[in-house]
Amino acid sequence: MGIHKVLSNTNGTLFSSIVLDAVNSDPDRRYVSYNVTIQMPPKIISDGMWSNSTSGILPHRATMPILELQIITIFLITQFFHTILKRMGFPYFVSQIMAGFVLGPSLKIAALAPVKDLLFPYGSEDVLSLISGVGYAMFLFLNTVQMDFSMITRTGRKAWTIALSSLLVPTLIGVSLCYKFMESLQNALGEFDGGKLPVIVICHTGCSFPVIAFLLSDLEILNSELGRLALSSALVMDVTSQVVTGFGTAIMSSLKTDSHDHELGKGPKLALYTTLKFISFVSVVIVVARPAMRWMVRITPEGRPVKKSYTYVVILMTLVASLLGVFARQTVLAGILLIGLLVPEGPPLGYELIKQLELFNTWFLLPIFVTCCAMKVDISVHINGTLILIVGTIIVVVHLLKMLITIGICRHCQMPKTDGLCLALLLSCKGVVDFCNGVFLFDSMLMSKETVSMMAMSVLVLGSIARIGVKALYDPSRKYVGYQKRNILNLKPNSELRMVACIHKPSHILSIRNALDIFCPTTSNPMVVHILHLMELVGRSSPIFISHRLQESVDSDYNYSQDVIVAFNLFEHDKAGTTSVSTYTAISPLRFMHDDICYLALDKLACIILLPFHVRWNEGGSIESMDDNIRTLNSKVLERAPCSVGILVNRSSSSNICMKQIGMIFLGGPDDREALCLAKRAIKDCAYNLFVYHLASSQSESNWDMMLDDEVLKSVKGYYGYIENVNYEKITIHDPSETTTFVSEIANQHDFFIVGRRNGIKSSQTATLENWTEFPELGVIGDLLASSDTKTNASILVVQQQQMRKF
Repeated sequence: MGIHKVLSNTNGTLFSSIVLDAVNSDPDRRYVSYNVTIQMPPKIISDGMWSNSTSGILPHRATMPILELQIITIFLITQFFHTILKRMGFPYFVSQIMAGFVLGPSLKIAALAPVKDLLFPYGSEDVLSLISGVGYAMFLFLNTVQMDFSMITRTGRKAWTIALSSLLVPTLIGVSLCYKFMESLQNALGEFDGGKLPVIVICHTGCSFPVIAFLLSDLEILNSELGRLALSSALVMDVTSQVVTGFGTAIMSSLKTDSHDHELGKGPKLALYTTLKFISFVSVVIVVARPAMRWMVRITPEGRPVKKSYTYVVILMTLVASLLGVFARQTVLAGILLIGLLVPEGPPLGYELIKQLELFNTWFLLPIFVTCCAMKVDISVHINGTLILIVGTIIVVVHLLKMLITIGICRHCQMPKTDGLCLALLLSCKGVVDFCNGVFLFDSMLMSKETVSMMAMSVLVLGSIARIGVKALYDPSRKYVGYQKRNILNLKPNSELRMVACIHKPSHILSIRNALDIFCPTTSNPMVVHILHLMELVGRSSPIFISHRLQESVDSDYNYSQDVIVAFNLFEHDKAGTTSVSTYTAISPLRFMHDDICYLALDKLACIILLPFHVRWNEGGSIESMDDNIRTLNSKVLERAPCSVGILVNRSSSSNICMKQIGMIFLGGPDDREALCLAKRAIKDCAYNLFVYHLASSQSESNWDMMLDDEVLKSVKGYYGYIENVNYEKITIHDPSETTTFVSEIANQHDFFIVGRRNGIKSSQTATLENWTEFPELGVIGDLLASSDTKTNASILVVQQQQMRKF
């Protein structure tokens, strides 16, 4: 509280002499007097440097120039720290907090004091905090919009056990010990209120879902098995703690604000009344908002964005819910979080809200708000050594309990030790939300300035350790390393061919189906196909993986992959007794899709992955469209696949093409041997004719690879008897230009080509051609066939044998 006297002069400027209580928790009640000059009404825009004003460009009365300079300064300092710290593996929010420490009271340098006073005059921080605070509220809203709340019902027992155990056990033990030794702690702490120690315990036992989701995305392990488990556990922990906190806030605020009535026995009644108000608030918001938003989604045509007016209505409902939350004795953020959870995640409504609000709020206003919060923290304040010891012990013990419990449950579930430790680090991670919550508690006087400074340091340490530790310990590609040979060349006779075929767009369905036809499954050589429909994750933070054979469902009105399911159910019906087809839908960010593909291939023991090429041709033979996202995905799969990979280039726009004439261009090497083994499956059906063109070098060479090539070629040369629908031709190449000429000559004589990628292999037949390759993922021969200069309607399958990498 303060006492102020207001004086005015002739030009309208008000001089306020304000007496403020500098330190509210100080028992001596010291008062400090400030003389502040303000202008009423306040001036927003400066008159500029060429005006008659003697106060320069940044007068105290001009709010806008000061605000602009504050924002610029914050971003410059933040980027300076991030440029240095990112090389050491520190997360981005650390740089934002460091900028706040520099601009706040933490950095006490006499030379900088006048600059800080000029940059942050009295009252200007309120304007900056208010504007950025709106950004933080929208940040929480957008993160809850991206939450798949239905994931709680689909989360397995492992995630529930880890989440509840690592949340409740440390909380109960920590709070119990604090109250048991409260008297001893109070005597040791002296003036510090020992009753606030349980708040520290609760702050550190919880886990923020937005923080974990951002960390997993930053580490590029969102789609990994560990990432999915961490995301599920974090969601359960966050929702549980939010619900408990909501009830606790309603009850404790009633008892605290009416202690006199509590003495008369009215406190419990008031607490019950406040709890009922909280329940009514939640119920009313759910009953009104959820059906309204579902109606918006239902009347929006499939594949079209929602109307702008609907997004305005949702934002208006968010503001109304925040006001109702205050009525129910909650913070303003409670209503915002509740509405965010009720928004149907994904397209069209959730995606539209993310698209409209995310960039400005998350990457502009939020960093400013984090820095403003850090400016309230003074890490240079003198702290009692006993307080440091007690608070530090509480934080360490709580997190050790969390980590030991998590690791113990993971070991019981037979998870690897490294994965268990990484999961424990992830669930102990702190970030932006935890830091801001600590500052909110400081503003509410539930923490002293000494405690909040220690809390801030703990957030920095825990957040950095989690990111650096998981990045060092966990490599998601390690499980794809080829310790077992999973390719077609090493398939046992009469064994089934297991493959994963990927589809991005409806145009890929027919080309994949035609390619599967060529592999000619029989009762003695059956084929098991896993069709994976890949969709981009938009408007949600949790990836989805659906097995349609298992009748898995998600809480959504959208019917995923219906066309894909129907098309390949018909294919399975046509190949009854020889082919088994399972269909899946994977919804994930583009940069993580390769994990879904590789994990499915690993789990299903696939021998080959079929990927569609990123270029689409029109009827005239010219390129119609290119999708660089698909190309990037294909490159990642080629690098990490646990089996062989085939890229399917569909150059025919006709839906009635009959692929009977199959050409195989053989130069030698493991990829060509793999491609030939795949091509030989087609000759089981006499309707297909296979032409093998062996492009041999004119230079006499003899090595182990050539011996292996000869062994594989024996089956098509007639060593084991003449095969009617197989033709073998050996062509000697003297110059690489002859290879280009030959490929151009036969390009239009066949309906389908199967070639090896031969990545990194140098040979005289293709020397100098590598420098002219447009699509390296296709290899030299595949790139020649797919080139716009080659006149052909034939589709091409480029095969890469499993890469036997070891770490």
